[in-house]
Amino acid sequence: MSLVLDPTAQDLLFREARTANTFTDEPVTDEQVQAIYDLVKYGPTSMNQSPLRVVLVRSPEARARLVQHMAEGNQKKTATAPLVAILAADNEFHEELPQLFPHFPQAKDLFAGSREAREKNATLNAALQAAYFIIGVRAAGLAAGPMTGLDLAGVQKEFLDDDHTPLMVVNIGRPGPDAWFPRSPRLAYDDVVTTV
Repeated sequence: MSLVLDPTAQDLLFREARTANTFTDEPVTDEQVQAIYDLVKYGPTSMNQSPLRVVLVRSPEARARLVQHMAEGNQKKTATAPLVAILAADNEFHEELPQLFPHFPQAKDLFAGSREAREKNATLNAALQAAYFIIGVRAAGLAAGPMTGLDLAGVQKEFLDDDHTPLMVVNIGRPGPDAWFPRSPRLAYDDVVTTV
């Protein structure tokens, strides 16, 4: 059985998409980021928690503050990407549940008393949304360079507060020269899927 999605779109989103390591200097506009968000906000999360929060790093001053927290191998590409996004989990996401999950008015109360439960839910669901975000960047015809090689505690202290946990940094833009490393192998279907 084949997929319904056009093969060209399949290639754009998955087969030909890669983590970019260099970028051109073509700007990424606020309108492009808005279009990406307006698409990926529909990706499912548990109880529609939607805990992902995004900090766009544009100014040279903010960029310099971020680069110092990146692993050495990630510093140059983060310094030169047209746009950098810090993707974080909002551990106080439950405050938005009356709006996001209105058919269950007690939803907020389920999480109000347990920071640990909120952090677990926020991390899992924001990670889902981070994956949607990367796919959305690709859908916009841009390249994404997601990275977890960084000082997360330093990024949190520099850009966030105690209620927001950074998950990753994503460089965004048009791929530059030699943007791609060779594609790494993937596991075969039978190595991943078990029928019981």
